[in-house]
Amino acid sequence: MKIVYFFWILLVCTILPQKEYKIITDDNTQKPMVVGICKQEIFTDSSFSGWYNTEFKNYEPKREILNKIIRDYDDISIKIVLGTWCSDSRREVPRFFRILKESGFPTDDVKLIFVDRTKNAFFIDIEDLEIKLVPTFIVYRDDQEIGRVIETPLLSLEEDLLNILNGRAED
Repeated sequence: MKIVYFFWILLVCTILPQKEYKIITDDNTQKPMVVGICKQEIFTDSSFSGWYNTEFKNYEPKREILNKIIRDYDDISIKIVLGTWCSDSRREVPRFFRILKESGFPTDDVKLIFVDRTKNAFFIDIEDLEIKLVPTFIVYRDDQEIGRVIETPLLSLEEDLLNILNGRAED
């Protein structure tokens, strides 16, 4: 009977969803830091909601640019590689989500990959993404990269996104 319980517990543990992230303590600041793949809901955690909500609410995207962003998002997906410890990520990621919300982009098609200060994402191998600076916003069409915004936008986040979607990405 014990062996049946053991296999039942083993089965339950393998079927239940596993978290693909962890919250650890940043050695530099002694503050919580997310590492791994996580959903946007992580920004409701009190460790991150203060800076996220402030930047999200205060950013006013350029309406004339938003109106030009394509509305057919069926083949578009985005990966954002960021660090909760990084001031650029704390500024640009909430702004980017505000742009996505205002333009109607489905956030289910956004994958957030959180890295530590060494650009390690826990047990997720991101070496093929060639991340040098964070945040890095990588835009895909039909699973092929069509452009990226690295650390800070060249013009503005919405203008850079528009240029990427229209095939005019700056290198």
